[in-house]
Amino acid sequence: MGTWDSGPFDNDTAADWCGDLEDTDMTKRPALVRDALNRAAGDDGYLDADVACEAIAAAAIVAAQRPGGQPITSPYAPDFLRDGGRLDLPDDLAVLAVSALNRIMAADSEWRDLWQDAAGGANPAFDAVNGLRGVLTA
Repeated sequence: MGTWDSGPFDNDTAADWCGDLEDTDMTKRPALVRDALNRAAGDDGYLDADVACEAIAAAAIVAAQRPGGQPITSPYAPDFLRDGGRLDLPDDLAVLAVSALNRIMAADSEWRDLWQDAAGGANPAFDAVNGLRGVLTA
């Protein structure tokens, strides 16, 4: 996994997924977000890091649409969402996003294992996920 920072869009997998979201017909974008979240939330085996990276990016998009959510400014995020752009998402995606993030932070998650091993003490990737969870549960 090519990762250059700890943000939700700061890895090759998330950036590629965001490119796919950008290229998808606007009426089908909510379904793509839901699919990424469902794949992580519904996985009952050892969660693959790529599935987690896509779900974290999707959760960040959902969180940005919520009250108190931070606008998306990452150059790796979809162009249509940067600097406060909107995506009409169903309200139930916030609950699904929290489920996906909880699954990603579980003990049997490759993403969690990779970041736990790499971070040592302070963990900005875990902080980013916990920040998204806070917005989504507010």
